[in-house]
Amino acid sequence: MSTTPIDSYKLFQKLHPLSLLAQISSRRATGCLRVFTKFNSWSIYMEEGKLIYASCSESLFERLDTYLRRLNQQIPTLNSSARVQMRMIFEKKNEDEPISQADYQAICWLVDGDYITYPQAETLINELAKEVLQSFLKIKEGSYEFRSEHALSNLPSFCYLDLRSLIESVQKKLRNRRVNQQQDTSPTVPPVVDNATELPRKVKPLPEVEKQLPKQIDLSTVSNSQDNNNTNISKNTKERLYTVACIDDSLTILKSIQRFLDEDNFSVVMINDPVKALMQILRSKPDLILLDVEMPNLDGYELCSLLRRHSAFKDIPIVMVTGRTGFIDRAKAKMVRASGYLTKPFTQSELLKVVFKHIS
Repeated sequence: MSTTPIDSYKLFQKLHPLSLLAQISSRRATGCLRVFTKFNSWSIYMEEGKLIYASCSESLFERLDTYLRRLNQQIPTLNSSARVQMRMIFEKKNEDEPISQADYQAICWLVDGDYITYPQAETLINELAKEVLQSFLKIKEGSYEFRSEHALSNLPSFCYLDLRSLIESVQKKLRNRRVNQQQDTSPTVPPVVDNATELPRKVKPLPEVEKQLPKQIDLSTVSNSQDNNNTNISKNTKERLYTVACIDDSLTILKSIQRFLDEDNFSVVMINDPVKALMQILRSKPDLILLDVEMPNLDGYELCSLLRRHSAFKDIPIVMVTGRTGFIDRAKAKMVRASGYLTKPFTQSELLKVVFKHIS
């Protein structure tokens, strides 16, 4: 997420997040409240006192991907390939050339591509807002600013959420968590009651908060805000079943890879004996081979070299999976003509990025 230059921040001070939220809600404000701490930033987007989106800079796409995986159970089109395409479009650009509100634009892309519907986008934003507000309410000190104009003005608004209801839901969850923790550690101690379940009604005025009517949104601007190449990404990827051969002497690693790769898109062949790998790979005819480096009897570099000598594996992508990241190890991988490198430990998103890089 893009940030404002440091010289435009207000000085760090003690903050009362509930008071800030109460002010913009009670005044039916339209704009973006941004709060900054030493490590993170929060953005709360409002229209006429209603919340339309909330975002936190920490674990931006990990949080979004977590909720999308939950939605995947009810939405067949929202499979791993769709999520990886989304991250490749927005997260990669976010690193090289920051995109303003990249996570919200990613949601717009999912709706525009018919991966999710408007009601599903509303459900997604509602759940994300609760998690963001949960961390927002814990802020003790920082700086803030309120801007009556924000970048979401030219994007679709999927929902207008009641801020008070969201806060009450978050506070209830936090209170229940405290009670459960206290019961686990000291069952005889009575639970702590948190009275801060409502937004305060009298708060210190927030400077320069303007009232505005919600702007009329043109849905066609979503597609115009993306590169033409982004909107023309083929959906054939999600229709094909890819075979991935995983060679590793650790069953834990093999099962993790199998769990990470969506069964609707991938057929995972697990091989834990490198000596027998050649014949098993010949039978499975994989689109991609994930090859562990450190194995008994035959290490990954030797096996990769043997595979490359076989005509059937001359052009199949082979990705070395290892905890070694030194120059010598990368040089060895290059010498045996490995296609890529995946460093242990890896997350699901890191695995999927490598897989789709070499099969698409």
